[in-house]
Amino acid sequence: MAVEELQSIIKRCQILEEQDFKEEDFGLFQLAGQRCLDEGHIDQLFEIIQNEKNKVSTIVVCTFQSLARSFPVLCNPKELLLGLLELIEEPSGKQISPVILLLLRPLQTVIQKLRHNRAYSVGLALSTLWSQLSVLPVPYTQGQMQADEYGLCQCCEALVEFTKPFVEEVTGDEENSVENEKLKDELLKFCFKSLKCPLLTAQFLEPPEQADTDPLRRFAAEIIGFLSAIGYPFPKVIFNHGRKKKTWDYLEFEEEEDKQLSDSMASLAYLVFVQGISIDQLPMVLSPSYLLQFNMGHIEVLLQRTEESVLSKGLDLLENSLLRTEDSSLLHQCLEIKSFLTVPQGLVKVMTLCPIETLRKKSLALLQLYINKLDSQGKYTLFRCLLNTSNHSGVEAFIIQNIKNQIDMSLKGTPNKWFTGPQLVSLLHLVLFLPEGAETDLLQNSDRIMASLNLLRYLVIKDNENDNQTGLWTELEKIENNFLKPLHTGLNMSKAHYEAEIKNSQEVQKSKDLCSVTVGGEEIPNMPPEMQLKVLHSALFTFDLIESVLARVEELIEIKTKSTSDENMR
Repeated sequence: MAVEELQSIIKRCQILEEQDFKEEDFGLFQLAGQRCLDEGHIDQLFEIIQNEKNKVSTIVVCTFQSLARSFPVLCNPKELLLGLLELIEEPSGKQISPVILLLLRPLQTVIQKLRHNRAYSVGLALSTLWSQLSVLPVPYTQGQMQADEYGLCQCCEALVEFTKPFVEEVTGDEENSVENEKLKDELLKFCFKSLKCPLLTAQFLEPPEQADTDPLRRFAAEIIGFLSAIGYPFPKVIFNHGRKKKTWDYLEFEEEEDKQLSDSMASLAYLVFVQGISIDQLPMVLSPSYLLQFNMGHIEVLLQRTEESVLSKGLDLLENSLLRTEDSSLLHQCLEIKSFLTVPQGLVKVMTLCPIETLRKKSLALLQLYINKLDSQGKYTLFRCLLNTSNHSGVEAFIIQNIKNQIDMSLKGTPNKWFTGPQLVSLLHLVLFLPEGAETDLLQNSDRIMASLNLLRYLVIKDNENDNQTGLWTELEKIENNFLKPLHTGLNMSKAHYEAEIKNSQEVQKSKDLCSVTVGGEEIPNMPPEMQLKVLHSALFTFDLIESVLARVEELIEIKTKSTSDENMR
């Protein structure tokens, strides 16, 4: 009789929208549901909840609100656990968080009533909950966080409360039983999963004084607190990452480590060093160069991602680490560590490929800051690496300007063997040449070519032939053959091509037709002739600029060599 009564109420309520569901409807549910329990019709209640017509609706919500406290008392906990997890797994989108928030308390109660395999049950529950939460969008702005449209922030806070009793269970077990160790392992895996999602992509509120109102930052602090409570304070975890001897003992977790830990560890490093969460646990004796070396692997991981929030974290962590370090204090041996070369290469990728201007500009500033921290040999090594790998004219021009700055410091102060003499000559041969000789695309490489000419002009002016501190004058013939002469030929060819294109475009303009032209080796189709002419004239202006600097360099070379010859004849 009680089941038929509940079915009748459900049938009437199925046609109601959620906002039309009134308090008296809930009361009827509660009363009818309690009668079903009193008469022992628990299986029928599960069928009602699992009915597709009732899925993730107010009906399910109200049924569970009225019955959740009674279920753990009247049902087999193991069966109820599986039933609850099945219900948690089923919803999608905006329906995920209401169901999780509703079922966390009864789920916690059920697990606490289990006498055996508690660790397995906790792990299964946390894994199921994490899998559902990991598909929810992470709020990015303060407005999105406050609105919490998908309920992720609420769920994170509720998940902390769900997990606390099990953390306390681990910390309160002085005997350190096998079951307790397994529970600790499950909690450890959950913490690392949480560090990856949602905390890796979470954007935390600025300024810092708003930190206490940031639910995701509070969640991060709780997760790091859990790690410490179960015996894995972040210094122990983070400083042992990557070593052959692991800080955990279970094979299952070691397999998990390869898939999950790199992102999780990078997220943890950011939370500690940039957000300052639990940073007071950090030993004060650690040097800035050690901390930089430690963080570079995590920065490398973050810069490999494409999400704006994750890239931003990588840049923030790098900036934080570099600002602790004195200029020119980073020894060149550091560049033997893979990440010390891949991180600047990652900065180059952000500078040249990232669509977000603020991140591009910050990457450029950090690359300069990184260069400043290296010793002279380190700078020299990095310059060679980036000239060979960047494949971007603007980046190469930036490196050449840095080379010029280092030469200038060496000539004005104590001579530096890496930026004078034979070592510098080797570097100059990388700079003062055209990759494809006279056929090099001068427009595409114009930034690099102008920077190279400016460097050459500087060397001719500052270094006298008799002193030859830079080695320029003994290499002048090679420079002329590999750089200046091919550049002359390339300029003549390029100017002739573009002048012909201008003439063609002018003829087309008279006929009012659309046409295509070739600029920088690529065809520009269906461009109005007026626009084409602007592009072509801009290219010619670039060639004229290169040509004028080239002429000035050759003039200076001639003046210097003639002056030296006259002095030697006296």
